Amino acid sequence: MQPTHIYTRVNRDKDSKNSLNNKDKIRKFHVFTINSYICTAQKGFYKMKHPEWSYSAVLYEMNVRQLTSEGTLAAAAEYLPRLKELGIDCIWLMPIYPIGVENRKGSEGSYYSISDYCNINPSFGNFDDFDAFVTAAHNLGLKVILDWVANHTARDAKWLQDKPLDWYKRDENGVAQVPWDWSDTAQLNYDNRDVWQGQIEAMKFWVERHNIDGFRCDMAMLVPIEFWQVVRFSLNQIKPDIFLLAEAEEDNLFQNAFDACYSWRLHHAMCDVAQGKSRVWTLRDTIHADRHRFPKWSMRMTFTSNHDENSWSGSEFTRFGAALEPMAALTFLLPNSLPLLYTGQEFGYDHSFEFFDRDPMPEFERNRHTDFYTKLCSIYHSHKALHSADKGGSFIEIDNNAPDCLMTFVREREDDRVVVIANLSPYTVFGDFHTGIYAGEYIDAMTDKQTTLYEHMWGDITPWSYKILIKP
Repeated sequence: MQPTHIYTRVNRDKDSKNSLNNKDKIRKFHVFTINSYICTAQKGFYKMKHPEWSYSAVLYEMNVRQLTSEGTLAAAAEYLPRLKELGIDCIWLMPIYPIGVENRKGSEGSYYSISDYCNINPSFGNFDDFDAFVTAAHNLGLKVILDWVANHTARDAKWLQDKPLDWYKRDENGVAQVPWDWSDTAQLNYDNRDVWQGQIEAMKFWVERHNIDGFRCDMAMLVPIEFWQVVRFSLNQIKPDIFLLAEAEEDNLFQNAFDACYSWRLHHAMCDVAQGKSRVWTLRDTIHADRHRFPKWSMRMTFTSNHDENSWSGSEFTRFGAALEPMAALTFLLPNSLPLLYTGQEFGYDHSFEFFDRDPMPEFERNRHTDFYTKLCSIYHSHKALHSADKGGSFIEIDNNAPDCLMTFVREREDDRVVVIANLSPYTVFGDFHTGIYAGEYIDAMTDKQTTLYEHMWGDITPWSYKILIKP
């Protein structure tokens, strides 16, 4: 490895008046320390301590541009109490930075074509507005994480003008390269360790000066895992409970880097089952494969929608149809789940947002969708068997007579037990299964009605129906 330097907070000498008086002093650590850290991490998976709040957290992806008629951070701050009431714990803000002009797509541009990492998109407001948003969120007990785009910048980004040529990947003519067909972006060069330093300093800016709680890292697999390990190390010096979410699903993400990653394969398997392209065994195989692939203490963000799926594949109603409700419930019930709601889902807004233009959603009106997600959030918070990573309970399947249609399983931890019975098919299915030691009296979590789970259960189960049974 080539020499690299990172910056972190100075270790203060209590006997040194100089050190105490110089709060902003930093010292440069030689790469040997960091390389040793990286090499250790590369040897295997080491259990990471996640922020305590994250084990039972429900995330909300906030699209500031479309959330309100104003499309501003100030208006978004006024929306926060509604999300708190819903049961949200953490706000993931889509990129709030200035957007490049060169090759801009649409009238407003792509959120992910960033011209300045350390500034605010003027359409959204200013730093005072952002700080007020974070303060309002924190006062409600909500965490705030920023969307971070490490792989590329806008084609007229500040760095392209201010930094040496080798900060970017370039073609034979010296022109900054475009990743894929993202014509409004330029790809950074991670062979240059100064780029690492620049990224880390920019991320520290938001943690140190604006008190954010973490980052969702866009296309994290396009950037070396060693970089993310250094990011983790550096940010932990500032905020030990920093939270990092990777938009990726690679095997090495949990090697001293990320707290959570996307659960893309699970999402696509759920879509395929909902659309009749496959049966439940595909979903089941995906769940078991991922449990063997990732460590028990990993967190997997589960969802029925996000900005990519919504804008490019249609709303969750388009993609899931009649299967939406049971599939949404599964995102709160499966092992290692870190559930996510996207802008508009809190009241069932059936719309595919424009990605590059203003397309604000209508005024919020509480309805059955709001009640549905409020109930799911409450169940998830209240039952430690459902919590994420290694603080959640076991996942035990109950054999049934129709494994191509039915999912029957138990989540259990200590004295907390949740039994799930779901028909994930468009057919009425005659179900037949033995519950064994799990028989007994339960509360239907969605209706609050008492019900009995007998040792031998049989009977017709209607299409796309489900029950979440809680041991009283």
